[in-house]
Amino acid sequence: MALMLVGYAVVLLGLAIRAARRTRSLADYAVGSQGFPAIAVGLSLAASVTSAATFVINPGFVALYGWSAFLAMSVILPIGLIGSLIVLTRSFRRYGTHVRALTLAQWMQKRYHSEALGRWFAVLSLLLLTFVVLICVGLTKVIASALSISEFPVLVGLVVFVFGYMMFGGANSMVYTNAVQAVLMLIVAVLMLSSGWQHWAGGWDAFWAKVAAIDPLLTQPTNPKSALFRDWFEVAFCNFVVGVAVVCQPHIVTRSLLLRDERDVSRYLLVGIVAEVVFFAVLFTGFYARLTFPDVTGANGAALPMDGIIPAYVVQVFPVGASLVVVLGLLSAGLSTLEGLIQSLSTTLTADLIGPWLGKRWPLSGAQQARLNRAVIAALAGVAIIWSHQQLVRPNLSVAILAQNGVYAFFSAAFMPVLFGIFFPKTPSQAVWAASVIAVVVHFTVYYGGLTTYTSGVVRNPAVAASLAILSSVAAGALATWLVSRTLLFASKTETTS
Repeated sequence: MALMLVGYAVVLLGLAIRAARRTRSLADYAVGSQGFPAIAVGLSLAASVTSAATFVINPGFVALYGWSAFLAMSVILPIGLIGSLIVLTRSFRRYGTHVRALTLAQWMQKRYHSEALGRWFAVLSLLLLTFVVLICVGLTKVIASALSISEFPVLVGLVVFVFGYMMFGGANSMVYTNAVQAVLMLIVAVLMLSSGWQHWAGGWDAFWAKVAAIDPLLTQPTNPKSALFRDWFEVAFCNFVVGVAVVCQPHIVTRSLLLRDERDVSRYLLVGIVAEVVFFAVLFTGFYARLTFPDVTGANGAALPMDGIIPAYVVQVFPVGASLVVVLGLLSAGLSTLEGLIQSLSTTLTADLIGPWLGKRWPLSGAQQARLNRAVIAALAGVAIIWSHQQLVRPNLSVAILAQNGVYAFFSAAFMPVLFGIFFPKTPSQAVWAASVIAVVVHFTVYYGGLTTYTSGVVRNPAVAASLAILSSVAAGALATWLVSRTLLFASKTETTS
């Protein structure tokens, strides 16, 4: 296992060093020094959307809560996500390419002609650090479990290595490392989905009977005893809304800007969507894990934490040779998204927040911006180590709750501006400000204020807070757009009369 990890690290370093030779500016780092083939970018999209959460964390929800969790996270949420990708991608890319936007914050700034709005979304992007923490925690647990060593040194080594090579390659290396990682993930997805073949003796009815024998609620579409899937509102409505809006994360929605040509968009979407469907199916492995650990305890009799169920299952079920491949695929699932987050988050902070502030005092060349970006990545690495260690020691049910809270707040604020910016060209910046600020306020007020029965327990559901925030945001944006247009119309008539 150690030799395999070293070999994998050498390959990633080789790609990063090769790409660094073509990365001379922040623009090269953000979107690459040249366009990329549709298949490579499509695989990169699928790998970036799918993280350690899909392969390591979320199957643990299925193991604990059954069909309700699978239906919500592997069926309904992907339907919303895929539909949103199809609807938004082409128009977002067309405008982003036209104005040469490197980040989502720049897209907002240029679309609505507001530097302040760009800076606002650059600040909001810090919420995505919660997703970085989730991936670091998930990968740390997989590696520590596979090597049978303590978690903290694994965490430090992982963060230093990944953040270190991401300082140099950027998009030029990320697209190709993501493509390689996506192929490995596809192989591992097949291995994990076929790992419970022995449970299928007797067909679907027999399989379902085994699951029901552990707990009948595991076979139901809603699970009143669960923390996040108690009724159809949580299972269906909230997850569909979240799926539609989740595309508005910078490492997802900006991926189409890496394509060579507009004609490549259809092939890019086809490759990405097919791979995504396979990846989301991996959550079914949670049922195999529950059948393997019916009382959710490990080999030593100790209770398995939710985030540790799948790592324990992999070590328990797979022979040594296969477990090497599976661990490599699980690492790929996390690294692919982690690379995208590091690239998009550091570029946003450098190009839209820190760089402009420094540039007003000391004009920065392209090379100086690239060096500043590396310093930003180093700072993010320090935050990731401290926060991830805290989540390893004291999680609230799962690190996924922390990540969902932060990420959901971000795309709740970004959804209406992206949607209206694409389909309603005359949307005023005042409406975007109103919509995004209200989304953030509603999300955190509902979540931390315990304003609903879904967000008032020990474990609160971030999807409910996000759904209410998104609906409030769209309503506020539409109302503000109407009010501004009426005000301008009234002012125009008054001027004409006078």
